[in-house]
This record gives sequence, structure tokens and C-alpha cells, in this order.
Amino acid sequence: MTTKLSWSQILSWRLRRQFVSAADGGGAVAVARRLCGVQAQVASSARLAVAVRSARPDPGEIDRALWAERTLVKTWIMRGTLHLLPADQLADHCAALGTLRFWEKGSWQRGHGVTAAEIAAIVEAVPAALGDRVLTREELVDAVVAETGDAHLREALTSGWGALLKPLSRLGELCYGPPREGRVTFTTPRAWLPGWPGSLPPQEEAGVRVVRAFLGAHGPATPQMLDTWLFGGVARKAVLKEWFAALAPELTEVETDDGSVLLALTEHLDDLAAGPPSTGVHLLPGFDQYILGAPRGLTPLLPAELKAKVSRQAGWISPVVVHEGRVAGVWEAKGGKVTLDLAEPVPRGPLDAAVGRMRELLAAFSG
Repeated sequence: MTTKLSWSQILSWRLRRQFVSAADGGGAVAVARRLCGVQAQVASSARLAVAVRSARPDPGEIDRALWAERTLVKTWIMRGTLHLLPADQLADHCAALGTLRFWEKGSWQRGHGVTAAEIAAIVEAVPAALGDRVLTREELVDAVVAETGDAHLREALTSGWGALLKPLSRLGELCYGPPREGRVTFTTPRAWLPGWPGSLPPQEEAGVRVVRAFLGAHGPATPQMLDTWLFGGVARKAVLKEWFAALAPELTEVETDDGSVLLALTEHLDDLAAGPPSTGVHLLPGFDQYILGAPRGLTPLLPAELKAKVSRQAGWISPVVVHEGRVAGVWEAKGGKVTLDLAEPVPRGPLDAAVGRMRELLAAFSG
């Protein structure tokens, strides 16, 4: 049986599920868990993404969770980008993403100036070099070169944005450690995270858990939408089919008002259908999961005329103004002021309130 839902109902539900509508998230770990991670390539955006959803925003909470409590972990994961994840969810994501070993492809190796033997040596040497230690990137490179005896790896490992280390994060063999004198450090989840399993879970089980969590925040959706969010659109189709088939008893087909056919967790259908369309106005930071969890071509969320302003060059995702669940414009902070670029009328009272709240957050989190 197919359930009919409007996009306004779906987007309103996503705003509620993602703690945007009521700003009632229970803290950094709870927000990251619900969102299936918070993108963290721009640290200030990650902090704002958590703060705008929190009942009691706390500027020091993420650092405590990462470096003292170790309940959050920072690593390259979805789409090879830097994220904050609840520490107890990392193994599932690694197992699911490990179904695509991109570093074994000749085209990837040639593009990064290494041979198959060299990338295999890196994959073996990094965990051995790290052991139980926390090392800066420079220290890690020195240790890998000493471990392998291959001086060419020094140039390869120190260039770019850590591309040759990303396979290790996907394999569950590398994550960020606490900064040292302003420098990034790395360690292993095995040494750093309490309760890290002896081995990654079976991908068949881990993948189903990842799909379930994704649909619980960014659904209803299609396997292709999950693929875009998790793998960047290059997943093995047989793997996606396997995960969704295993989850099928928990799913219901949904038809939207534009004719799209999506899959929803059956347990969420009543809430999806009963919730009123959103009338609120919200300012969300750059790289926000409300945008990243959906395809950039989803026009009910991101109107075509705004796509170029939101999804910019080099993968940059602009801060957005959301009205009635849809992107209505973009914004930026300059000198403590919030500058708006709206593509359509937005109610002045709710907009002023959203801008005022964002100014408060910017002031509190600017240190």
C-alpha cells in the first residue's frame, strides 16, 4: 500500500526530527546521532549546526565530548568528508562504507601519484605506526616512512587534504586526536574510543542500521538519495539493494505530490501525516545536514534558482534561510552582522527573530 504525502508535510517532519523547529536537541551527541553526523570541515559551522538545534547551547560541549568524554569522534567518513559522529556509531559507518574500496582503483591511485603497492603499504603501516599513540601529521608521516622504508610516501602523504589517509578512516583504523599546539593529530579508534569493537560489524547488519538512522532524519527517501549522502553517488548498487531489502519489513512506500516515490519507516507514517506544514523561519549554518541529507536537485527543498547560491564551487554549501521548510535565501555573517540575500518574501517578524537568535549564537560561539 502506498501512502500519499505532500512535500510540505515531509519537510515539516524533517525540521521537527532534526531539532530545527523547536531547537530542542539534547546536546551535541544527541544532535549528531539524530542527524547521522555533523559535517565538520568548517569547525565553526559544525558548532553552529549543533547550537541552533540545542535547548541550551554550550560553546565548550563539542570539545568536551571529543577530547574529554570521547563520546563524539572526528574523522573522514561520509563522502570522504570530515564529520563528527557519536563514537558508538562509527564502527557501523566504517563497515558500511568499507563496501566500496575506492583506493584500490587504478584511476584513484594514478590521480594521487601512488602505486597499488604503495597504497597497500600505507594501509598496513599507518595502524602500526600509530599503535596506541596520538601523533601529529608530520610525526605520523615520519613513522610511516620509517615503517615502510619508502621515502616517496613522504611527499604523497603531506600533499593535498589527507586523501591518502582517508582509506584508513573508512577502515576504522584512524581518527582525529586532540589538537596539539594548534596542530591536527591522529590516533586509532581502537586506542581512543571506549568500547571500540575488536572488529567491524558485518556490513549487512551495519548497513541496515545506517539506512534506518538516515531515514529517521532525512526520510522519506530513495536508495539513490542514501547513496548520494553516504557514498557521494558511487555505491555498489547490489549493496544498496541488499540493505533496503533487509529493511523492507520496516518500510512503507510513499508517493509525494510531485509524483516521486520514496520509502519511509512505517513507524514514522502517523507523525509524517499528522504534522502541520511548517510556517517557521530558520537560519541554518553552512554545510548543514538539513541540506546535505538531500540531493541538491530536490527542488521542493532547494528551488532551482537558488541552487547556485547554496551549492557553490569546491563543494561549499552556503548558510541558508529556510521558510516553510524550503530554502528561501542565503545569509552570511560580516563583522558580527547577519546579511541576508532572499529570493522570495519571508515574514518579517519570524525572520527578525531567527536573525536575532543567530546573532546571539555567533557572539557566543565566536571565541
